[in-house]
Amino acid sequence: MQHAVGSPLPPPHEQGRGPHVGWASAAHHPGAPQGPAPVPPPPPGYPGTGAGAVPPSGPVPPSGPMPPAAPVPPPHAQPPAPRHAPAPPPPETTGHLPLPPGGLVGVPPASAPAPDPAATTLAVLLIGPAGAGKTSVAKYWADHRRVPTAHISLDDVREWVRSGFADPQSGWNDHSEAQYRLARRTCGFAARNFLANGISCILDDAVFPDRPVVGLGGWKRHVGPGLLPVVLLPGLDIVLERNAERSGNRRLTDEEVARIHGRMAGWYGSGLPIIDNSQLDVPGTARLLDEVLVRAMASPPSW
Repeated sequence: MQHAVGSPLPPPHEQGRGPHVGWASAAHHPGAPQGPAPVPPPPPGYPGTGAGAVPPSGPVPPSGPMPPAAPVPPPHAQPPAPRHAPAPPPPETTGHLPLPPGGLVGVPPASAPAPDPAATTLAVLLIGPAGAGKTSVAKYWADHRRVPTAHISLDDVREWVRSGFADPQSGWNDHSEAQYRLARRTCGFAARNFLANGISCILDDAVFPDRPVVGLGGWKRHVGPGLLPVVLLPGLDIVLERNAERSGNRRLTDEEVARIHGRMAGWYGSGLPIIDNSQLDVPGTARLLDEVLVRAMASPPSW
């Protein structure tokens, strides 16, 4: 309701009375009788009054008090506007793709035909010592697939920690162990989210066979039993040569490389597929990886 400039504001709403009660006339007094106010007589000398006045033409209005005017029905109250339930929040998204809850990748049934690994959404764990070529092979394999594929490097995720980074080269301790575990969980969650959106992934990590609870056990918990582990294990001389080409904290001493390579030899006889890429370049190793995955998908390794 709009009010003219200078007119009094409507009184506050009182309990038990409608919002428009008492608004009809600003001069209304609570004690005044209801009904129309008496009409005062015209002043003397007004035309049509006094002796010799000519009565007006037309019907003469009846004398006496006028009957009360019929009450004007109040305007129909407008129904309250419907109250709609608040809109639910938009679903969580990643870019333009909806992000459904990521489930653990499962093991395909034994009766299922072997799919084409180059056109199948899957998760691969590439295991090997420093200098085995895990990162180079994983990147090339992910780049040349016919379906969307992501490469998730454990070392890259570990190095997200800038201040307080626990470098194992300075000595293996509780801090470096905790950061390794945290990086594995982060990579596992990322892999599950990629898989939930139809994107394959390949992860690389130096998992030791004498610590399966820390390595394979952690990956199996975070990604699922359908994760396909493959070991990349060239000869020691090749590993030392490739490690010498590294720089920064990715380069290890020859003694450390030899010790890691010796521990990795424990994967022989474990049942996991092993690729010796001593005489293979990166594209050749990626092609052999596809062949190994075909067999692994047809008969998943027990690990």
